[in-house]
Amino acid sequence: MPKQYQTFAEFYPYYLAEHKNATCRRLHFAGSALVLLTLVYITLKAKWSFLLLLPIIGYGFAWIGHFVFEKNRPATFSYPLYSFLGDWVMFKDIILGKVKI
Repeated sequence: MPKQYQTFAEFYPYYLAEHKNATCRRLHFAGSALVLLTLVYITLKAKWSFLLLLPIIGYGFAWIGHFVFEKNRPATFSYPLYSFLGDWVMFKDIILGKVKI
């Protein structure tokens, strides 16, 4: 059974440790950026059916990073909510230069 984290602050160091490979982090960043760009497109063009693409884009890039480059199991499978939040916090931390890519 996976460890039970009581808070996101407790979980985030584990999340970062699961993303040591720079290519994996780059793929996470690219997927998140594409999700945001696609969301803007969907909103501007009212292409609501395209919302179905968002998880495919976001998780697709991330899972390729994990299975091909990081060689680990994505945290999403054990910690879906914290992992989702972790991806966006890592995205922000990459933009701020706190996490290197």
